[in-house]
Amino acid sequence: MSKSLRVAAVDLNGQLRGKRVPKGMSGKQMRMPLSVLNIDVFGADIQESPLVFETGDQDGIMEPAGRDPVPLPWVAGEAELDLRVMHNEDGSPFEGDPRIALSDVLNRYAHHGWQVIAACELEFFLLEDGGNLAPPVNPKTGRRLSGTEILSLRELDGFDHFFNDVSEGAKLMGIGDLTITTEAGVGQFEVTMTHGPALHIADNVILLKELIKGTARNHGMAATFMAKPFSDESGNGLHTHFSVINQAGENIFCSQDKLQSAVAGCLEAFEASTLFFAPYVNSFERFVAGAHAPTSATWGYENRTVAMRIPSGPKAATRIEHRVAGGDANPYLLFAAIFGAALEGIERNSVPPAPIEGNAYEHPAQLPGLLPDLSAAIEGLEAPLLEQFMPPLILENLAATKSQERDLFDKLSDHDALMALIDTA
Repeated sequence: MSKSLRVAAVDLNGQLRGKRVPKGMSGKQMRMPLSVLNIDVFGADIQESPLVFETGDQDGIMEPAGRDPVPLPWVAGEAELDLRVMHNEDGSPFEGDPRIALSDVLNRYAHHGWQVIAACELEFFLLEDGGNLAPPVNPKTGRRLSGTEILSLRELDGFDHFFNDVSEGAKLMGIGDLTITTEAGVGQFEVTMTHGPALHIADNVILLKELIKGTARNHGMAATFMAKPFSDESGNGLHTHFSVINQAGENIFCSQDKLQSAVAGCLEAFEASTLFFAPYVNSFERFVAGAHAPTSATWGYENRTVAMRIPSGPKAATRIEHRVAGGDANPYLLFAAIFGAALEGIERNSVPPAPIEGNAYEHPAQLPGLLPDLSAAIEGLEAPLLEQFMPPLILENLAATKSQERDLFDKLSDHDALMALIDTA
């Protein structure tokens, strides 16, 4: 069997972009146009992007991301992925790389002697393959899924071969052990990853999505993390749990002042950060009043109707669960937005409004909530607060990318727009 290596960086949409090369080229310097990280979801250049014609479409250097090559168990042969980050010709980090944006935020925590520990819950739908937006056939019964089966072991068992391959693949790839459950939608599942250092976990989200999509194809199905593939079913979320530990290994969120200041920072940046939670036109279809996709800037203890939940448990495990983002979010940009806002709140000793008790949807808004649509979310990137923790080049390139995508999607039928996102989101 042939041995191959994929050398890739991650673009603004969370897509791997790079080259297939002989396996023996692992560790060697690679180059790629910087503009490749700033292309639309269809894979096209951004019109009038300064990274293309104004600069002669310059190459950047693909530097190692500090992670050993990762096996790709769904790919034929002995295939591996060498994850890279983009640098400029002079060796400086390319500020348009979303992984570097997250690294910059985490470096600010490191200056305090702190480390962000994160974990994610990702929801996705299994679909019939072949371009039809339909639930898959249960491999054991031979019948198409047709009803909701929340936390059903029997439904999980029906797809046991698929989930065995996903679980084994995750171990081979260094993602770790997975917890898998059925969710509220027909053919919808949730995967929870083991917690770890935030940058590593963001990498793992990218890798896990690729693993699930590739493994689904090998089993005659498709998998999608798009926010709302079915108008009458639950949407896909990407919930982020995080805590912060100091050099002694202590959780600084054991201090109620620091915990609440972090919450306050997230609430203050909530509206401006909308695009990091909802990057596509379809993303906004997920936000339905009374569902488990909060739209208001709220928080509370052990309350799943709020945007930021403080789960119960041992004090040493105190953490914030950010429950807003869709499964289509870029994890690097999402983490940078959440953790950057939290640190701003901690550094300013911000104080949040009172925590919500009971159904958050029945409480009057205390702070601005999510922006209503993609156009408004793009404009929200101009908020001065975001410049405190997000590189200007990321904000500029993201605005250009999403504006081009919005205009392109406006020209598509609803069905074609959904199909365009099935494989990419």
